[in-house]
Amino acid sequence: MLKINPLSTLYVGIDVSSKSNYVCALDFYKNKYINSSFANNQPGAEELALKILECLKEHPDITTIVAALESTSVYSIHIANYLSSCEELMRFKPYVFVLNPKCTANYKKSYIGLGKSDPIDAFVIADYARAGNIESEPWRGSQFLALKRLTRHRLHLVECMTREKTYLVSNLYLKFSELQMLEGDDQPFCDIYGATSSSVLMEYFSPEEILDSSEEDLIAFLAKKNRIKDISKTADLLKKAARDSYRLDKALYEPLNVSIASSFNCIETFKREIKVIDNAIEKEIKGLNPNAFIILQSIDGIGPVFAGGIIAEIGDITAFHSSDALAKYAGLTWKSNQSGDFDGEDTPMIKAGNRYLRYYLGEAANSMRKHNVEYGTYYRKKYNEVPKHQHKRALALTSRKFVRLVYGLLARNQLYSGVSLDTSIKDSN
Repeated sequence: MLKINPLSTLYVGIDVSSKSNYVCALDFYKNKYINSSFANNQPGAEELALKILECLKEHPDITTIVAALESTSVYSIHIANYLSSCEELMRFKPYVFVLNPKCTANYKKSYIGLGKSDPIDAFVIADYARAGNIESEPWRGSQFLALKRLTRHRLHLVECMTREKTYLVSNLYLKFSELQMLEGDDQPFCDIYGATSSSVLMEYFSPEEILDSSEEDLIAFLAKKNRIKDISKTADLLKKAARDSYRLDKALYEPLNVSIASSFNCIETFKREIKVIDNAIEKEIKGLNPNAFIILQSIDGIGPVFAGGIIAEIGDITAFHSSDALAKYAGLTWKSNQSGDFDGEDTPMIKAGNRYLRYYLGEAANSMRKHNVEYGTYYRKKYNEVPKHQHKRALALTSRKFVRLVYGLLARNQLYSGVSLDTSIKDSN
């Protein structure tokens, strides 16, 4: 919680858009000192700073500035950076907060019949700050911005690749309906999106061609793929899948093959670009926060990419007073469903926090449960507790457990030892 004297504070609410920033500045008694629009560029930011300085000169009893704005994609970054580092404003101790829009939207509902416009939104943001509702930490500047752009771009590439795989599945089903339905030992490929699967699907025009191909020719083709352990078994599985698949009109196969080849090329491109970003993340993180980087990598299954993603979103661990605060920031908290003697079992996750941090914590926890006995046991226990959404629920709970570990290690500045995780590492208050 921010410790300031509210009576001597100017509350500056900024409604950000791509072209302009509408600003409303209030004192504690809701007197409006600024209520106008400024261009969302360097001259506009400088004009806003001068306007704030003029206001402070006219009201010498105001000694502190609290500026609040909503997180609006990349458009809020420049103005937040400028106000937090403006030399002319430094003697007034400016605090800049980038807020979750859901918080201000819910606060706005307390005003009955309030419409929507840039001036109204700026006023609501300023009043939200004036009411003392801000619980987040001040803007940390651009220290972690470069790393954050890399880690967030990596997630963007992963999501693009996932969408492409989902799209590819529909075309694969049309061409080779039985192939993607097979699982376990009945599936000829360990990765249906991999290089071996791609080469087979592109080599053979249709399932009919696989059936017409002699066993020797099919085995000879598969033998060129050194990743196949049992070539004869793979050939038999392919033949069976081709035999059980639906047949299409021959006119459909060529367009399908073009689409499938394009999707495979896109997936391979995404994989290459992700590797490039992974190398850039590792390079960037080493020069930024080596202690935290080393600490997180000491955890089983956590490599430079997951460590970099977590550090980029957390920044300095001192910004959080407990693991609960860190979990809330990541959105790994659950809504209570209780009234009187009723205590509901359905408690959905809030997911109102930082989705990038939640992603990297989830990926790291998923990796850790495969390398750590305690986390693997905990995951399986939670997995077996419910009949549906087992993996999703178990991974979310494992991620929440992992948050306590991350907070404890970073707050204490110590390496992971692997013993008594939840008892030896407590929140540092």
